Order: sequence, then structure tokens, then C-alpha cells
Amino acid sequence: MDKLSPWLDAIRTHTEWSDWLLVLLAPLFMLVVGVEWWRFRHAKRSAPDGSTPPIYDLRDSLDSLNLGGFYTLLDVLIVVTLVLPAMDWVFAHRLGSIDITPLSFAALYLGVEFCYYGFHRASHRIRWFWCAHAVHHGSEFMNFTAAMRQSWLYSFAGNWLFYLPMVWIGFEPRWVLLALSINLGYQFFVHTQWVNKLPAWFEFIFNTPSHHRAHHGRNPRYIDCNYGGTLIVFDRLFGSFVPETEAVDYGLVRPVHTHNLLWLTLHEWAHMLRDAMRPGPLGLRLKHIWGPPEWERAHVPSAAQAADNPPHASKRPARPHDPAHP
Repeated sequence: MDKLSPWLDAIRTHTEWSDWLLVLLAPLFMLVVGVEWWRFRHAKRSAPDGSTPPIYDLRDSLDSLNLGGFYTLLDVLIVVTLVLPAMDWVFAHRLGSIDITPLSFAALYLGVEFCYYGFHRASHRIRWFWCAHAVHHGSEFMNFTAAMRQSWLYSFAGNWLFYLPMVWIGFEPRWVLLALSINLGYQFFVHTQWVNKLPAWFEFIFNTPSHHRAHHGRNPRYIDCNYGGTLIVFDRLFGSFVPETEAVDYGLVRPVHTHNLLWLTLHEWAHMLRDAMRPGPLGLRLKHIWGPPEWERAHVPSAAQAADNPPHASKRPARPHDPAHP
């Protein structure tokens, strides 16, 4: 315990309630999970092979909850020891200062949403970031516990770098992180099959369960779409919006069937390093790191294709449409 004391003292000294927002919301999240589980405890959906998988799977949900619990606590520690000092340095070299008012916080929130869209899109189109983000897409079930399935290595991958522009233009780092925490808290509630479609005006502006179900699909039409956090407007503006029009087949194109939390966290990093260390020109090998996840299949001669990444699209048929649980 004595060895942990310096870390605990640092957390107590350098954190505020806003840094713990997602932790403070955990009881609410767990209550919502319990209510959803009770509602769907006997519910099933049809699969292409004629089976009827449940909405909830105990082992899968436990994996998500354990990954999310470790991620939340580890993220607070990394924010205190790495992210806040880096943001403070950028803030010390800022262009100006922006005081927080209701209007300026609304502008900050919109800016953070735009930064999140950039981070999320990069997390699907740059393999380095995908290595962390793939953990979140690993579940083949869509329920509130899937929202908690997060990578322990997000901060290592550099997700926080995408929000530095908001600090540089003059927003104090803790306000930026508070806006991000609210954004992430909202996103918890879009991971569900409970809600079908919301009013058209809401679906047009905001990210919704319908939009996010499509985002989690490995159906060919749903690959790499709907990156918004709270809003869906940037997807509409930049051409990445796809409506939910067919039943969603959830999960990774290259699924990882394990309950080992360490391998669930590291599997895509291991695959990326394996590909980068294969013989070949250095430039092509490094492109495994910054190219899109499906890059090698499209650019390496056919003799090498069979052992490498499959296309970033699914060949599996979509699950039959269930009107009760689209």
C-alpha cells in the first residue's frame, strides 16, 4: 500500500469531480444495464443459420464490464499523469483565452464533437488507432454492456491528441475533458436494441441507437459509417452517414473468440506488428501502421494476400430482419 501512496496522493491532489464524471455515472449505467437485462433476459433474435442467439450473453457482458472497469480507472490515472500535463503545456502556449459561459461551453461542446468525429473516423481508417478501437467493436451482441467494452490502450494510442486544438485555441483543459466526458456519457445510451427509431428531427441531428447499431455492423453496407458522438451532422456533412435499413450483424470482420481480457486488448496490436515485421520494403512495412486496416489485401501481390488482413468488409449474410429488434 505504501508504494501506491504517491499515486493516490497525486490523484487526490490533481483531480476534480469533473475528472471522475464517468466513474460517478457508473451506478446509473449499471442500473440501466440491469433494467435492460431484465427486459431482454428471455429475448432472442434470428440468425442466418437458423439459430436464435440471445440479446444478452453473460460471458460477453462480463468481458465488457471488466474491460470497461479497468479502462475507466486506468484512464483517470493516465489523464492525471500524462494527458493533463500535456494539455497544460499546450494551454500555456495557447492562441488566446476563452472564458466559459453557457454560449462558449456550447461552442466548446460542438468543437469537441467535431474532434471526436475526427478521432472516431481515424480510429477506423488508420490501423494504429484501430488497434485500440477494435476492442470496442469486438462484441457480437448489442446491449448497454457493449458500451463499456473499451481498450486499456486508448491513451497510449493517442486518442487525447485529437482534442488538443480546443486547448490551443484557448479552452482550459479541464473544460475540454468535461465536455468529452459528457459526450462519452451520452454515447452509453445509444448501445441498445431497445429503441427502434426516434422522431425524424432527432434522428436527423443526433446520434441515436439506430445510427449506432449500423456503426457496429459488419454488414458490407455498414462498414466505416456513423462516427458521430452526440451528433450525426458531421457524418451527413462529410458523407459517412448510412441509415439502418437492414438487420445488423454485430462484431468484427475478423472476430476474436476469447474471454481472455489481455488478448481482447492486444490481439489487433499483435496482428499489426506481425504484418509490419514481414520481409519487404520498409515503407510498405510501416504502412501497416498508418494505412487503413484493409490496406495490405489491396496492395500486396496476390501470393501474400491469403495470410494477411481480410478485406475490411463482411462476406457473411445479414441476419434476418426482426421488426421487434431491428
